[in-house]
Formats: sequence, C-alpha cells, structure tokens
Amino acid sequence: QVQLVESGGGLVQAGGSLRLSCAASGSIFSIVYVAWYRQAPGKERKLVASITRTGTTTYTDSVKGRFTISSDAAYDRIYLQMNSLTPEDTAIYYCKADSYILSSTYWGQGTQVTVSS
Repeated sequence: QVQLVESGGGLVQAGGSLRLSCAASGSIFSIVYVAWYRQAPGKERKLVASITRTGTTTYTDSVKGRFTISSDAAYDRIYLQMNSLTPEDTAIYYCKADSYILSSTYWGQGTQVTVSS
C-alpha cells in the first residue's frame, strides 16, 4: 500500500508561483512513477507532469517552461514548482503513484490551486 498526501495549494495572483508537495508513505520502494494531475471545475482530470524513479520527466504542453516536477533522493516526496501561473491553472491538483506491486495505482486527496486575475 502507498499513501499520498498533497500540500502547498492556495490562492495566488496571476504571474505568481506555488510549490506543491506530494508526500508518499508505505511501500515507497515499489513506486516506479509519480505524476501530477489536475481537474478544473466541470472538466476531466488531466495529466500535468510526471517523473519516473530514474528521473525522466514529461510535461503537458500548456505547462512546459513554467512548471517543474522533481523528487527527492528517496522518491518519497515529489514536488511541482509552478511559476507564471494563470487563471487557467486553477484546479484541484492530484498526485498519482504507480507501484509495480500488482500494477497498483494510488491517488492523493488533492490540493486546491486558485489563480486570480
């Protein structure tokens, strides 16, 4: 089992920055991939950025150059640095982890990010 807890969300003005954190616990050794998703009101949840245990990262086009995903050495804390935020970034941000044990997927409870214009 893996537990994920997101933090760092809040209200920020357009152009500002936030750093989200995803704290993993439990069977951390089994995590092979972590991603940040977001879900805006009335819309489907979408992938924002991902990072593998070996450090390979991906980003959706709309956040390239503005967001940076990273992890600590133990892979038990995943960060999403978000710069140059716009109102379109307003959403609930979720952390997702994939484990090689039974190919399980785990989600955090989400953290709200609101960007005012």
